[in-house]
Amino acid sequence: MFEKNYQSDVEAAQKDIDFAANRYQVDFETTAGNISLNLLPEVAPNHCKNIIGLARSGFYDGIIFHRIVPGFVIQAGCPKGVGTGGPGFRVKAEFNETLHVAGVLSMARAQDPDSAGSQFFLCLGKAAFLDRQYTAFGMTADDASLAVVKAIGAVDTDERDRPVEDVTIKKATVTVAPKA
Repeated sequence: MFEKNYQSDVEAAQKDIDFAANRYQVDFETTAGNISLNLLPEVAPNHCKNIIGLARSGFYDGIIFHRIVPGFVIQAGCPKGVGTGGPGFRVKAEFNETLHVAGVLSMARAQDPDSAGSQFFLCLGKAAFLDRQYTAFGMTADDASLAVVKAIGAVDTDERDRPVEDVTIKKATVTVAPKA
């Protein structure tokens, strides 16, 4: 099955990004509630640009959380819904000092540190072994968003860590606010 390469769509959606002048937030409207994520371009600008471009291009609309490991992570961003798909391009690692704790947004990848694409995970608790091994680039914007992440992390899963009932990102949007 052919997977679409979203690189040109993503690049077009990134043209007006200005981290010096603006703050960016990615908002996921999910079947379990809304999750708002503040991005951290000061530690991982390319990953922040990537998720903004993917969200603006509609890539995440209709995508499911395909992997949920209670107490660890919820993962989404695979267009196939099984954890093996991506956007048709890769983003180089931007390892940084941001700790993997509850509510942190980080990029999933394969063995190759530079293999991130569209799959991301949100931490459900402290996962220190991921620190400086995976690119953390955002965090939940408020307690309500963290509560939704934790609620998704508590859904029933099968032996492959897949939710018994799909939890879907209905719509992804980006909020831009000028820096004060």
